[in-house]
Amino acid sequence: MPEVATVHPHRRVAAGLAVALTAGTLLAVSAGPASTAKSGSQTRSTSYGYGGAVSSVDASASKIGLEVLRKGGNAADAAVATASALGVSEPYSAGIGGGGYFVYYDARSRKVSTIDGRETAPRRITHDAFIDPATGKPYRFTPELVSSGVAVGVPGTVATWDEALDRFGTRSLARTLAPSIELARKGFVVDATFRSQTLDNKARFAAFPDTAELFLPGGDAPQIGSRFRNPDLADTLSRIARSGPSAFYRGPLAREIADVVQDPVKDPASSLPAPAGSMTAEDLAAYRVRKQAPTKVSYRGLDVYGMAPSSSGGTSVGEALNILENYDLGDGSKLGQSLHLYLEASARAFADRGAYVGDPAYVDVPTKTLLSQEFADSRACTIDPAKASTRPVAAGALGGSGCTTVQHEEKADTENVSTTHLSVVDKWGNAAAYTLTIEQTGGSGMTVPDRGFLLNNELTDFTAVYDPKDPNRIEPGKRPRSSMSPTIVLRDGTVKYVLGSPGGATIITTVLQILLNRIDLGMTLPEAVAAPRASQRNAAATPAEPEFIAAYKELLAPYGQVLTPSGDQLTSAAEIGAAATIEVGPRGQLIAVSEPKRRGGGTALVVRPSRH
Repeated sequence: MPEVATVHPHRRVAAGLAVALTAGTLLAVSAGPASTAKSGSQTRSTSYGYGGAVSSVDASASKIGLEVLRKGGNAADAAVATASALGVSEPYSAGIGGGGYFVYYDARSRKVSTIDGRETAPRRITHDAFIDPATGKPYRFTPELVSSGVAVGVPGTVATWDEALDRFGTRSLARTLAPSIELARKGFVVDATFRSQTLDNKARFAAFPDTAELFLPGGDAPQIGSRFRNPDLADTLSRIARSGPSAFYRGPLAREIADVVQDPVKDPASSLPAPAGSMTAEDLAAYRVRKQAPTKVSYRGLDVYGMAPSSSGGTSVGEALNILENYDLGDGSKLGQSLHLYLEASARAFADRGAYVGDPAYVDVPTKTLLSQEFADSRACTIDPAKASTRPVAAGALGGSGCTTVQHEEKADTENVSTTHLSVVDKWGNAAAYTLTIEQTGGSGMTVPDRGFLLNNELTDFTAVYDPKDPNRIEPGKRPRSSMSPTIVLRDGTVKYVLGSPGGATIITTVLQILLNRIDLGMTLPEAVAAPRASQRNAAATPAEPEFIAAYKELLAPYGQVLTPSGDQLTSAAEIGAAATIEVGPRGQLIAVSEPKRRGGGTALVVRPSRH
């Protein structure tokens, strides 16, 4: 069972809470979604240089993290500072009302460690929590179930920040939160993505008066170009800075969170049922992060580290890479078969994820077996290099030999495509990969009154209908299975790649495909991130971005691979993932890469820019 870490109550305010935001960086940052404003060989989404790097989906957050590195902070300090800023400027994807997974490489010890800050189910949750008593069937997932108290898990983000700084950082929590407190007070300029996400959730947000007051001023989403300020969140973060995580997990705020969950305040005109949850202040006080070993596989001479269960990211990415280790992949004449094998390996990793992976405190997860080359070889044995499998494919037999499989029921995938990720490398060679979330875009839709943040709907990642054989069944105190895949790759004991992405279950395939693109298909890291994506999750057809279909449909047709659009080509629903990555190149040059277009484009920055 993983080691449980306590919340550190000892952190107190440090001098200089009102640390000013940096006035800018060495890179020009444009507001356009596909900006290519250049400084030497730099762009908004790609930077080359030395001295440290930060990559995220948001310009303000990346600047805040970079400033921490410039002033002598390490990768853990910068990661927490960037994450807290993302909670301000990306409030529909992350924030203190959610949770996540933190993977860290310590250059001095050459050791990779992890923090499981996943949300937990309340102790009084029941197996039928997601069943509508009026019908005897599960609530409809969207918008009814996600917009509810019963969907809210006990948040882990604040405890994760405290644990990361205590174990790996050099700064106090107060000093680290200061830039995001100022960002919340001063506000950020609303872009098209923020307005679009608000409008997409307008009906849900309008159902909860406290949320409508914050995010729908005057009944409408904030206008593009206006400044969105959140003084309530600034005050909440200031309380946490002064008193440490106990300000969140105990006292008035904990009681207020529990009150919202148990008795959602809803507009009487709304048709949303908003079923109540069972979370108590005692659940919040009892929350603990887990310290546990990372997953590890070797691939093409590289060591790939990820997040162990309760996340399925590390085991799924690792298993798929082990399967692909059996094949000679490449671009050119090998490209069609390489993509075919990528889809087949991913399908098998998802079959085994569904059959075996859950919270290891409640389920006997065969992590060692899933990450073994022997098991991967048995899964590769079921792949026809020239023909697509009939899917869903069966799970692998853990104790079998040869190509043995076992039948299992493939459950519906309910993870949403929101979440956010950041990657950091500092001048000492330390690195952080941190994926954090409130699940659905906009989480549960419920804001804690006068506190400035949304609560998550992470418990909807459990299987809705209780099945005692399902490793992801609902249990009191349990962490729901996740697909978050913060990943650090080492070469000869030092950092080579840091990467991760949002995207629900597509996170796994996004990370896997970027590694495939970079390591096997001859792409540079910027090319590997920008390349169109497909996400095979053990389904008959493979959802793919329209650009992937246009580029590779004919190449994959001889293999019988069926591609289906991942969404409307004219909307963000067509996008798979939004990666934030860093590569350490020759002579220590850093290549920081974020998305050039997805989610409006990200921002990747380095301390001392150089030409490529």
